[in-house]
Amino acid sequence: MRLLAFLCLTATALHAQVAPYDIFPDADPPYYRVRYEASKLIFPVNYTLWLPPGVKEIRGVIVHQHGCGEGSCKSGLTGAFDLHWQALAKKHGCALLAPSYEQPDKADCQMWCDPRNGSDEAFQKCLADLGAKSGHPELSKVPWALWGHSGGGHWAGGMTLLHPERVAATWLRSGVPLLSSDEKRSTIKPHTLSEAALKVPMMCNPGTKEGVSVKEGRFAGVWPANEAFFSAVRGKGGLIGVAVDPLTSHECGNQRYMAIAWLDACLALRLPEKLGEPLRTMPEEGAWLSRLLTTEAVSAKQYAGDHAKAVWLPNEVVAKLWMHYVKDTLVPDTTPPPAPSNLRVNGSELTWDAEADLDSGIAHFIIERDGQKIATVPDQAKNPFGRPIFQGLQYSDTPAMPLVKMTFTDAKPEAGKKHVYRIRTVNTAGLVSEAQ
Repeated sequence: MRLLAFLCLTATALHAQVAPYDIFPDADPPYYRVRYEASKLIFPVNYTLWLPPGVKEIRGVIVHQHGCGEGSCKSGLTGAFDLHWQALAKKHGCALLAPSYEQPDKADCQMWCDPRNGSDEAFQKCLADLGAKSGHPELSKVPWALWGHSGGGHWAGGMTLLHPERVAATWLRSGVPLLSSDEKRSTIKPHTLSEAALKVPMMCNPGTKEGVSVKEGRFAGVWPANEAFFSAVRGKGGLIGVAVDPLTSHECGNQRYMAIAWLDACLALRLPEKLGEPLRTMPEEGAWLSRLLTTEAVSAKQYAGDHAKAVWLPNEVVAKLWMHYVKDTLVPDTTPPPAPSNLRVNGSELTWDAEADLDSGIAHFIIERDGQKIATVPDQAKNPFGRPIFQGLQYSDTPAMPLVKMTFTDAKPEAGKKHVYRIRTVNTAGLVSEAQ
């Protein structure tokens, strides 16, 4: 109790000194937000939810969970506004939820990334409160698909082990929970691996520079922890894979192009057709396997090695994408993105709407005047961690702040002439949409 009281006082004092969590995008429908002050969970927390416009009944909640540290926690404030993740949620009739734990600088993130320290209760409370606020009370009952980075991986994995009956699939970027059989990280309270948890599809996704190819440094322990978790789960027949990012350390890189495809496949196979029904069991037929830390996979029927030590992949489609990802992260895409919609022209000012390409998101927009390209929006898409992307990207895989807008002002219209404007979307694979 003394330790907990000390941590509470320390967190409160630090938060009073540095409060970077008070600047965030507005949450008007289809966005909804709740915030809770510190309680059993010693940090305040902010939850933002996005609902697909016009959805009648929510089938699940996709949770995009940031990592540890003040910067990563702050980046969670924009997670629900990510157009690419929204495309995944919309396809499956799911809500997209992004927490932002208001962890002060240098505070102990185990106080939130271990769900047993109060974040489990706060999360489930937010689903009930956001359900009431949005008119979708089913939010408190539907399944979850969990994505987590670093400490968020600890949290997502911990929630999977605590509530396997609620979790459709879990993607663990650079962070995994501790199991009771792992004694190397004994300062963290271990979880228990149940039979039910073995049925939840999980993917470990460390960067190669986190202990695979680079054996020293701050993040060198990530791979050994991932390997231990994978071996424990897979050794008991669990549905778990490993996708080592061949380019990165702890940053998220281009993982979203694999993570979204993997979650898409798992959600299609696991979400129940009707509200209240249990999650469907992942089919055994069609799985592919690979030897750990290699880049080739084959169907489970053809795999000659020990299945209990092999990387598990749900089907052929995902396996073929995975083989590209683990070689160079260049997950292929052959289909153009959706065209923009609802173009509004007010004099020389253009605004429009657009949905992201599920496979490759949005890199930028092409602006055409009278059939000729005159600009791109943005002028130069940026992303320090991977493919250039329209919304930019922060360390924990969330859009940059302030959020960029779909707007353009023509600085050189011809006086007296009524111009015809059109917009095209370009995805991060370089494919161009039809014009709007």
